[in-house]
Amino acid sequence: MVGELMAVAARTAPKAVGKDFIEIKLLTDSERIALGNDMLQVAKERGIWGFERDGRNVLDSDAVLLIGLKEHDGAGLNCGGCGCSSCQEFGLKSSSIDFQGPNCMFRVLDMGIALGSAVKIASELNVDNRIMYRIGVSARRLGLSSSCMVHGIPLSVTGKNIFFDRQQK
Repeated sequence: MVGELMAVAARTAPKAVGKDFIEIKLLTDSERIALGNDMLQVAKERGIWGFERDGRNVLDSDAVLLIGLKEHDGAGLNCGGCGCSSCQEFGLKSSSIDFQGPNCMFRVLDMGIALGSAVKIASELNVDNRIMYRIGVSARRLGLSSSCMVHGIPLSVTGKNIFFDRQQK
């Protein structure tokens, strides 16, 4: 229920120029488990401990909400914040290892505001959470998201917040 309320907060968060390019998905339990296991696999492939730590958090969580930025046009301001000289030039897409770009800085801000709006709801309802970009890496690998970039918010309700005081390597 809290994940659904978080999705509402993300959907209704303000968006630049009144255009919505935000993807929101509350994972099923089987998707959450596949996601956590893939994060453990990424940790092995890349030798990055953070993927293992965060993957274990996902496996131990009660739910995961994905918030991503779908393929989008520039905001039409020709500001150069994306690294292109104009919004017309912006349409040329490239991929990095984890995400697709360039991304309009105003659309990325929209995603950030949506993430903030979602975690505010979880916080107000005393549900432990943490925004994790590594979740997005596996979400894209598994086809759980078609966004250019995506982050995840795992949720937990226990006597101790599982997302803090985590084991460090």
